[in-house]
Amino acid sequence: MPNSPLAPDVIVLAGGRASRMGGVDKPGLVVGGRSMLETALAAAASLGRTVVVGPPRPALGTHIRQTREPEPGSGPVAALAAGLAALGEGPTAHIVVLAADLPFLTDSAISELLRHSDDFDAVFAADLSGRPQYLIGVWRTEPLVARLRELDTVINQPMKALVPLRTNIVALAGVDDCDTPGEIDAARAAFDTPANGDPRGTGTAATRQSASSDAEPLSLDQAQEILRDELTRLPERRAELHRARGAALAAPLIAAEALPRFDVSAMDGYAVAGEGPWELRADIGFAGGQRPDGLHPGEAVRIATGAQVPEGTTRVLRDEFARTGAANRLYRLPDAPARSDIRRRGEDRDLGDEIAPAGTTVTIALVSASTAVEVTTATVRGPVRARIVMTGDEIRSAGPLQAGQTRDSIGPILPDLLAAHGIPVLDQVHLRDTAHGFDQVLATATDCDLLVVVGATGGGAADQLRGALDRCGGRILVPRLALRPGGSTVVAELPTASTVLGLPGNPYAAIATLLALVPAIVGGRTGAPARRSPTGPLRNAAEISGPVTRIVPARYSAGGGWIGDPAIRTAHLGGLVDRDGLVVVAPGARDGDSVEFIPLP
Repeated sequence: MPNSPLAPDVIVLAGGRASRMGGVDKPGLVVGGRSMLETALAAAASLGRTVVVGPPRPALGTHIRQTREPEPGSGPVAALAAGLAALGEGPTAHIVVLAADLPFLTDSAISELLRHSDDFDAVFAADLSGRPQYLIGVWRTEPLVARLRELDTVINQPMKALVPLRTNIVALAGVDDCDTPGEIDAARAAFDTPANGDPRGTGTAATRQSASSDAEPLSLDQAQEILRDELTRLPERRAELHRARGAALAAPLIAAEALPRFDVSAMDGYAVAGEGPWELRADIGFAGGQRPDGLHPGEAVRIATGAQVPEGTTRVLRDEFARTGAANRLYRLPDAPARSDIRRRGEDRDLGDEIAPAGTTVTIALVSASTAVEVTTATVRGPVRARIVMTGDEIRSAGPLQAGQTRDSIGPILPDLLAAHGIPVLDQVHLRDTAHGFDQVLATATDCDLLVVVGATGGGAADQLRGALDRCGGRILVPRLALRPGGSTVVAELPTASTVLGLPGNPYAAIATLLALVPAIVGGRTGAPARRSPTGPLRNAAEISGPVTRIVPARYSAGGGWIGDPAIRTAHLGGLVDRDGLVVVAPGARDGDSVEFIPLP
């Protein structure tokens, strides 16, 4: 039956490499009794002409046009261009673009996008964490075609290369895609346990959402504040300061001696008594040596920097302000300023002065300042001791890679990143993808203060951390983040008071989120105050900002502030090479808006 000519045309993208699925035909996978391609076609059945871009599928009806990208696996932009070409002359004013990996997609979701498409060149769905899904959208055809023509090539271009300025984002349930075997398994499980008796559609989508989201995502600011305020403090202990780097003072640090302990010379020169000229004595005052005998008026003695001045000294005349003459006479140069280079006892610190308040982090500067006033021990909390848990059967840290394996590119650098925040690493383990592997890890986390878990934070079948936290009675403090990348991050506190920081398995997302949250975790555990973060203008903020906060690499701008990277490949850390740090870009940011800058260690 022909569809209405007024209904928008549809392009379904059903190709791609499916690299995270081992190269299987992802659109052909069956979820909820039908393939995900069939789900997409059913959701768009009431619309106009439909083009499926991907490998030939003989089972499709003759009313569905089929085409292929010029180079199979060359990306969604190339596939979209091929779909437009297959529509031929006279496409409708709007084009609905759908990916074929959306097991919960319904016609109501497409209707909602169409309802919000007025006055915009494109409208996209966003999942409930705020992540925009550029492959679930309604485009105005004319600007889409124009933008494709502007590109030098459509091969291997990201969808964001096409996204227009006049864009609307609509948060919808049931628009989660499936990129991994674990997500496929979780989607199938959701259909097996329908909500409210609904065998598919919104009921199953709601089931999957509740399974993968314990609560609404928090903003980065909210998460940092919660971690600083609600994490259990580490117990107080007495420690040698030079062995407590990264800890925080549990009480103010008080000087046990004055600094300097006695009046000393601040410069190489002469200790003199009274007005000159002076008779220069033969003895000399050295730092750490015996104090010269007291001076009588009209006498002077040679003295070194740091030496205790003799009794009766009225000033120290530095070398460049003095000259010696015949008969051991010392004179002050006529143009020399009337000053004295003496550091008086207690000038810098007096006995009982506060060196640093409670909460101050134990740094090399604090260790030095306290040693100078005879304080070598203090009551502290911390430092926070960490264990790193790498997850995933596909991760390999050493030896040749087997089929389906990938190199662990962040495990080797995590100890250095944590050490830069004052966190010593006790050990590092690799956890296989098993149903209850985390139960033992969490149960034995009594010898560390922080578990840093990389991977297993999503809602897939292989992502077991959240279930293990539930089983052990963990208290979820940060269920998810409204942050791209890093939305699947979870932070919890175990019954033993150990902190669990669950990071995404994606390398860049893991590192960016760690750098953003670890200072707040250290503050929450030790009582250290919130860090002073550099802020300044981001010169290209409008090019970077999206519907949720983004965290991207940046470099210093010659005119002050920073220039951020609009696009970043998140599967590795190559984007951090030759960058000075990260910038946190709020939704709707404009060029020149002030942003937080996180320096790279």
